[in-house]
Amino acid sequence: MILSTIPVFSQLERVMIHVLNFFHSSVGLPWAWSIVATTIVVRMILVPLTIRQIHSMQSLQKHAPQMKEIQKKYKQDRQKQNEELMKFYRENNINPAASCLPMLLQLPVFIALYYTLKHFQTNFPSSKGQDLSFLHFIPSIQAHTTTHWGGFVLLVVYVASQMASSFFMMTTTDKMQRTLFMVMPLFFVFIIARFPAGLVLYWVTTNLWTVGQGLITRRLVAKTPPPTTERRSSRTPPKDDGSSGNGAKSESPSPKPDPSASQRPRQVRRKKKRTSRR
Repeated sequence: MILSTIPVFSQLERVMIHVLNFFHSSVGLPWAWSIVATTIVVRMILVPLTIRQIHSMQSLQKHAPQMKEIQKKYKQDRQKQNEELMKFYRENNINPAASCLPMLLQLPVFIALYYTLKHFQTNFPSSKGQDLSFLHFIPSIQAHTTTHWGGFVLLVVYVASQMASSFFMMTTTDKMQRTLFMVMPLFFVFIIARFPAGLVLYWVTTNLWTVGQGLITRRLVAKTPPPTTERRSSRTPPKDDGSSGNGAKSESPSPKPDPSASQRPRQVRRKKKRTSRR
């Protein structure tokens, strides 16, 4: 393909060949489990960025009401809205791109593994006649996923794991966006079904890592409390901050009478009847 002729991608393919060959020849793992081990090593390297991703998600959730106010205030002026949001990010040390870094840094690994599996017989001549199966239901990791019934099982596991990982790593609280993230794997499965089974195995492994990471994070990291908003009804009087809209101070309320005085028994004086003289 065109990408494989680019020097950068050819170098990535060579690195992937050495990594898989190390796990297979030196460690003694089968080829399929070498892909799983490679995925685990990649995710372990990305742990510091993942921690930053978690902190960024919590910060975004914490400051979500303020960001919505900015978007609502400058709804008609997109440029001003972006400027105010960037200013708000700087003032509160928020990096919205930190939540995407772990996913973006896995793309070179994904591409390198794709071309390594595509040219598997050329890259590993000694693999001819060796076992390329995974758990006895994937016959070959270099074949297309849909060439065997086990590939369809792997696709079902992929969809379930992708939905679970999206649930744990979702940063937005908007219902429409959450629904879109949960439904997206159902459409993406038609694209990934054309890839080699070993590539789907890599993606399933990284999704399961994300799910386990999300479970551990929910236990160890304190959950960000939801923003408290005061519910007001039509009978709730507005808060008086001591000043009106024109800058004039409002009059101080008159002191309330002492409640103890109102509870005292009321004394009634009886008038003496005048006796008439005869």
